[in-house]
This record gives sequence, structure tokens and C-alpha cells, in this order.
Amino acid sequence: MSEIPKRVLIGVGGGIAAYKVCHVVSALAKEQIEVRVILTDSAQAFVTPLTFATLSRNPAYTDQMFWDASSPRPLHIELGEWADLFLIAPLTANTLAKLTYGLADNLLTNTVLASTCPILLAPAMNTDMWEQRSTQRNWRELLSDTRYHSAAPGEGILACDRVGTGRMAEPEELLLQIRSLLQTHDRDLTGKQILVSAGGTREHFDPVRFIGNPSTGKMGIAIAQAALHRGAEVTLVHAPIDSHLLAPLRSIQCIPVTTSQDMQQAMKQNFSSADYIVMSAAVGDVKPNFYSDAKLPKSQLPETLDLVPIPDILAELSTLKRPNQHLIGFAAQTGDFVTPALEKLHRKNLDVIVANPIDQPNSGFGSETNQAVFIDRTGRQVAIPPCTKLELAHQLFDFIHQRISCQSGQSELSSQP
Repeated sequence: MSEIPKRVLIGVGGGIAAYKVCHVVSALAKEQIEVRVILTDSAQAFVTPLTFATLSRNPAYTDQMFWDASSPRPLHIELGEWADLFLIAPLTANTLAKLTYGLADNLLTNTVLASTCPILLAPAMNTDMWEQRSTQRNWRELLSDTRYHSAAPGEGILACDRVGTGRMAEPEELLLQIRSLLQTHDRDLTGKQILVSAGGTREHFDPVRFIGNPSTGKMGIAIAQAALHRGAEVTLVHAPIDSHLLAPLRSIQCIPVTTSQDMQQAMKQNFSSADYIVMSAAVGDVKPNFYSDAKLPKSQLPETLDLVPIPDILAELSTLKRPNQHLIGFAAQTGDFVTPALEKLHRKNLDVIVANPIDQPNSGFGSETNQAVFIDRTGRQVAIPPCTKLELAHQLFDFIHQRISCQSGQSELSSQP
């Protein structure tokens, strides 16, 4: 994270889902993000202020403190000015209605009106309550204000034993959105289609043995998440990836594949509708020249493995690219990683390439962090120091937008007499 501590204010409403917020508060505090918590009166029936104060390492605020006149400044003003981001979870139907009409009768709703930061909303309620026409009208109305961001409820078994929509978004999904909104709350990809590839392809020569690579798909997932949080509709074509990494991606169309041929077909099928194509998958270069339907006994394993080249997916996509599409590739390298990336950029007719040094500490395959050099066709380069993969993904989209803006400015200048 940035050297300047980020500050997240969390408003907890009255609902059984309040217990999930404990995990969110604890995780943020461990990431050195400053957290403060406001509880409504009804929220205290589910989780005590002491619990949140302990997890956040800060006082937890209640309406009793709100009406205390001994405070040097009005508490709702102080908290509203303090926050970089405001999460309200669980958002009840009652609080949703109050926010829609600008009502302020407790510390939480007064602080909303006294703040200007982005607000992330995580509703939780019974299915019938969620599907009420009035609730849906309030939800749409509130989200029409670009200050508000949605962590929409999911489906599942509710506390009332009803099966349906109304479960609050899981902590990991909320944490991802918080991290994204702390990077940027722009929705500059609204209306755009983003196609992303992720993970390492596998080329089997029997049902249990294959040629592959150590890619976990974390970088591609981070790119998909960043695009989603910036307003895009996202399709993720992914090689085998651990299921827990895919769990928070319920708003993303995920297409699982295994081999390079599978990925090639999926990417081509979804290519024409995409505005941005980010090929971050680690696709193999060669594959075995044979395949056995049955597992080969160890005694029958070949002493040498006959290999054949795999078609270059990125090079093929570049031949299909239209002028209004943006094709971004990755170059995972050791040693001098910029020179081969530049060569790949021009050879494959890419708009941008991400040169990624996989031999550096905490960088590349499997790591939680990454570093890179972004390069565009004009030769412009931006070095990104080690950061989380989600941060790097947001900086990549910033770099792409800067490139598009520069191109637009040059076109306008060239059109002037």
C-alpha cells in the first residue's frame, strides 16, 4: 500500500451478517489500513462495540457517543472528513431507504451526509425484503449517484432458512472492492468489454502428466477485478486456477480451459466484442507430439519426449485486431527483461506490453506482489516498483488511458489547419 495510511470508515447495520464485517475490519487493520467503525443501535444486538474496537485498534462509535456534547467537534463531521472510503455493511432496507431520501437520524446516516468520499454498499436482507419494488427502486436510485458503489447481495441459504438473493457479499469480495476503491473510484471503463486471459496452460501426454508452468493466474485475476471495479463487463478465460481465487469473481464471466488450443478457441470466440484484450496467461510454447488415453506405467515412459510448437495465440489475435481495439501482452523474462519485451511488442503488433521480471524477489509467478515496466508503441516506458498485483492492474489501466488520451490529442492537433 501507499506510505500514507489509507483510512476506511465502516458503518455496521443491524443484521446477522454483521459477523462477516469482523473479518473485514481485522484484515484491513493487518494491512496497516486505518479503520474506524460506526454501529447503529440495532447492530449492537449482533456484535458488540468492544469487538470492533479490539479488531480495529480504534474506538467503535455508537449513537450514545454521537449525542455526547463534550466532544470538541461534532463526531459525524470529524468522521466524515477523516474517511478515504466508507463501507456500509450490512446495509439494511431501513438504512437504504434513509440514504435514498437523504434522511439523517443517527450517527451513521449523519456521517454519510457529512462525508464526500466514495461509499461502498453491501446490502443484506431476506429475499422478499430485497425483491420488494420499493427496495429495488431505492437501490437503483442510490446507485445512480456515482459516489455510491455496489457490492450486491448474492444467492444462498439465508438466516431465515430461505434460499434466494439477500446474502451479504463475502468478506474477500468486500476486501477486493475496498482495495480497488482505495486505488481509484473512477468508472472510466463503464460500457467497455474487457477480455482477459489468465493462468498457465497444460499440455498432457497422458491423463495425469503434462507440460506446464508455475503460473497461478493471480495477475490475470487482478486485471479482471480492476476492470470490473472500474465499470467494465469482463470475460476471463482461465487455465486451471485454484477455486478459492475464483470465488470472489461472481460478477465476471469465467471460461475455464486447460490446453493452449482450448484457450485459443475461447479467446477467438470472445475477441470481436472486446474493447480491451489483456493476454496475461502463461501459454506454453511446445506440447507433446502424442497423447495416451490411459496413464502410462513408469516403465513405459519415453526416454525422450517428442515436442511440437504451439500456435502463438497473441500473434494470431493481433492479425484480427481492429483499430478501435487495444491489445495488451505480457513478457515474463529473466535478466534483461525490457529488450525482449520491446521486440515482442513490435513483432506481435501490440499496443502495450507489460515487461515482467520473474527472477526478482516477490515478483512473477505465484507471488502476491509484482513489478513491471509498461511499454507502448511510441516507446514510452513507465517502471512500476513492487506493489500488490491489484495495484499493478490499476496502474496498467491508468497507463493505457494515458496512451489513448495522448493519441487523441495528437489526432486533434494533426486535424487542425
